Amino acid sequence: MRSCLLVAVMAAALGSAQTYNSLWIPDAIAGSSFDLTLRKTTKQVRPGDPTVTYGYNDADFWGPTLIMTKGDFVQLNVKNELTEDTTTHWHGFHIPAEMDGGPHQTIEAGTVWSPSFEVKNNAGTYWYHPHLHESTAKQLTLGAGGFIIIQDEAEAALALPRSYGVDDIPIVLTSRRFLTNNQFDTNMTISPYGDFMLTNGILNAQVTLPAGQFVRLRLLNAEIERAYNLGFADGRKFYVIANDGGLLNAPVAVTRAKLYVGERLEILVDLTGDKPGAQLDLQAFNGGFSLGFPGGEPQQTGLFGSLLNNKTFNLLHIVVGEAAAGGAVTALREKLAENTYWTDKDVTNRRTIRVVDRGPGTPFTFDGNAYDMDRIDQIVELDAVEAWTIVNNRTFGHSFHIHDVQFKIVARSSGVVADYEQGWKDTVSIPNNESVTIIAKFDDFADDKHPFMYHCHFSNHEDEGMMGQFLVVEKAKSSAASEAKQAHKSAR
Repeated sequence: MRSCLLVAVMAAALGSAQTYNSLWIPDAIAGSSFDLTLRKTTKQVRPGDPTVTYGYNDADFWGPTLIMTKGDFVQLNVKNELTEDTTTHWHGFHIPAEMDGGPHQTIEAGTVWSPSFEVKNNAGTYWYHPHLHESTAKQLTLGAGGFIIIQDEAEAALALPRSYGVDDIPIVLTSRRFLTNNQFDTNMTISPYGDFMLTNGILNAQVTLPAGQFVRLRLLNAEIERAYNLGFADGRKFYVIANDGGLLNAPVAVTRAKLYVGERLEILVDLTGDKPGAQLDLQAFNGGFSLGFPGGEPQQTGLFGSLLNNKTFNLLHIVVGEAAAGGAVTALREKLAENTYWTDKDVTNRRTIRVVDRGPGTPFTFDGNAYDMDRIDQIVELDAVEAWTIVNNRTFGHSFHIHDVQFKIVARSSGVVADYEQGWKDTVSIPNNESVTIIAKFDDFADDKHPFMYHCHFSNHEDEGMMGQFLVVEKAKSSAASEAKQAHKSAR
């Protein structure tokens, strides 16, 4: 009996069922003032009991897409109607540390947090999500999160799909494990991997896209731990036009692209040769990876098991609909942007951060130090251009995210940096037995009291202490801050 049930469940999990559910598109809110209310709700994810979820602004999972314009000064009001504390982090934003929404900017139950800041980032796809230490994985699992789309004049001048929900589609990718009463497993003591793929919170999601043009998919990996090796079932090329921090200088044609937790990719899919009624599948080609690729474990059940592990499975079923009435983008631009990146000759300081694994059953850390909200791990001088090398020589891959800055990946110990990850980034994959070097400039914001975070974006690892924090300080204060840091270290 159990084996028959597993076969049926696996078939549904892998997307082999012939029935699909319409993709939910989050509401969009544009302007310079945004009100968000996070509350507990329920969602009918599958037949049977409704699933308890978290959502913003009456969504039963996830929240609205905030559309901002570069250069605007924005006001946000985040109301916490949960019975527990939370935070709201503006992932990828270059803003003052006090507005960042990390673990220190707690929103107590029943209160409102009202940050405000200038939007300095380039046009691109960003997101917001909880960042409460030791509760991030739970709150994300229950559905708290949302997209942010930043617009600017340079991107607006390009012929790109941008009809939200029609040919410009936000796609949040994640998976969940269900308990016997249809509740999400937020404990994850057995496995951090879900058994069922949820795309925008929908099982077996399907979307209809217009024929005869290019369409844009804004892809976000909002998993707890799983990475995706993206591609289409028919092997067609697609074109990466942007990643975490905005447009690449030119489109990059690929048939596969890896997307680790926290990373975003904007891709163009060419439907100019597809007739109405045609169907295609965006998939995760996650089979055949060696141990260490997140979600590549061979086991289907038990410790680190999942019905989706080490397999190819559907992310989104696409039906080609009728052509749009007008304004369709039918040609691919050869040039998108003129980004100028920091290089090794610009570097004013270097530092190395090491992933430490003390063995089975112990949490991962950076440099052997579990996260401490009262300890400053790094001190950076304002306007410094720094090269950070993250070394991961043990056991498992990770997803490294740094707050405050967008960086350039300049080196991987395994070889060449992929063309599609050549742009501005705030999150980077660190496979096991590999080191990665990034370069960033820490400009605009100095604060000797409020730190920024760097951490693994596997939220279970983050909650367990795989996180550090850094201050950006004016040069005159950097020596004093370093002495205070050393005194704190000695006292411990």
